[in-house]
Amino acid sequence: MITFNIAQWRAWAPGLDSVDDWHAWCHAPVLLPVSQACPDVSFLPAMQRRRLSRLARMAFSVGWPLAEGLESLPLVFVSRHGETPRTLDILSDLANNQPLSPTQFSLSVHNAVIGLWSILRNETSEMTALAAAGDGLEHGMLEAAALLSEGAKAVLLVITEEQAPDAYASWIVDVPFPYAVGLLLTPGDEWQLELTGGAVQLTQTQWPHALNLLRALLTEQAACQHAWKNRVWNWQRKS
Repeated sequence: MITFNIAQWRAWAPGLDSVDDWHAWCHAPVLLPVSQACPDVSFLPAMQRRRLSRLARMAFSVGWPLAEGLESLPLVFVSRHGETPRTLDILSDLANNQPLSPTQFSLSVHNAVIGLWSILRNETSEMTALAAAGDGLEHGMLEAAALLSEGAKAVLLVITEEQAPDAYASWIVDVPFPYAVGLLLTPGDEWQLELTGGAVQLTQTQWPHALNLLRALLTEQAACQHAWKNRVWNWQRKS
């Protein structure tokens, strides 16, 4: 079992930009229409903004405000699928015998976001990029808890997923719309996360667990649960 506090949060999805937007959605969640909207990252230099995919922009849009004023802030970045649009573009170029762009490739790898974060914030703290199937949020929490136990005053956890291209639609079924959730975690016992094992029946939930956790946070639920394969994760908030 690990314990921690969620000191602050930020989230973004197309049409959900403000805290009030997310409170409304969490109380009455609906599927968002397909959109090419991108979050505002005007706090970044224009030259750098042009290099960022929507996935990276989402990560920066939720992470940057949470990191404001904090120095030596470790980052844990979690995405199950990563830069699927960039990857498909690269594969399409290969299939069509087109030359590959070194920049496109370098920005498609899974740790590209934390590399850009390190450069743009001049941040040299420990950073980790994870892809952990259906319970990546929980594995990200374990990584963050380890950093807190080693003495970090706070850890930034960012979870984000991009809408999959149509070519991947049959395989990527757990991203109802593009989203990003950022959590600023600090030492404490406001929340506890415990793993239990055993045979469980995997049920398909409508919303990714990062969004279900946000719903629990904003609707003041005392607990929530997430099961994946033979792992059952129990989240409990101190009353």
